[in-house]
Amino acid sequence: MPPSHPGKSPSIKDPFIELSMKGYGLIAATDEVGRGCLAGPVVAAAVIMPFPCGIEGIRDSKKLTDKKRRILSAEIKKNALSWNIQEVSVSEIDTIGIQRASILAMTKAVKNLSVKPEFVLIDGKISLPLPIPQKGFIRGDDISIAIGAASIIAKVYRDDLMIELDKTFPGYGFPSHKGYGTELHCSLIKRLGPSTIHRTTFAKVKEFV
Repeated sequence: MPPSHPGKSPSIKDPFIELSMKGYGLIAATDEVGRGCLAGPVVAAAVIMPFPCGIEGIRDSKKLTDKKRRILSAEIKKNALSWNIQEVSVSEIDTIGIQRASILAMTKAVKNLSVKPEFVLIDGKISLPLPIPQKGFIRGDDISIAIGAASIIAKVYRDDLMIELDKTFPGYGFPSHKGYGTELHCSLIKRLGPSTIHRTTFAKVKEFV
C-alpha cells in the first residue's frame, strides 16, 4: 500500500486509497475555493488521479506556500487522468446563496471531466446532484490526497483570477488577500464602496451598498 497522505493523522485512512484498494479505478475528487470571500466567483475543481498518485506533498492547499502550490498544481495537471475547473459568478452567488453556488460549481466540475468517474469524493459533508456514488468528508482536503489535489488546482486558478481582476478593479488589494475579508479589504470597501465583483449579500459588503 502507498505511504500515508503526509497531511493527515495516521489514524485517519485516505478514502481515495481505500476505494482504490477495493477496485475503483476512476475516482473523482472535488473541492471549492473562495466560499468565504467577499469578492470574486467561487471556484471548484474536480480531478481524477491515478493510483498510486506518485506526487509527494499534496495536502490542504491553505497549508502550502504559494510557490509550493504552483509546483504541485502543475504536477497534478500533468499526471491527472482528467481535471476540470469551473466558476460560479458573483451575481449567481448573490441570487442562490453561497452554499448552493458552491455545490453548483463542484457539480459542474465533475460533469465536465473528460472521463466519467465511478465514485466522487467531496470536501464537506454535502452531496452533489449527480447519479454517481459519492461521499463527503469534513476537512476532506486534509484527509485525502485526491481532494487535496482538487483543492490545490482550484486555489491556484482562483488566486490568478483575482490577481487579474485587480487590473479591472484596482484599489481593493486583490493580489494580496484574493477577496477574503481581511481587515485591509474591509477598510478599502468602506472607503471606496463595493465594486461589481463584491458579493452584496455578504454582511461585510452589504452594509456599504
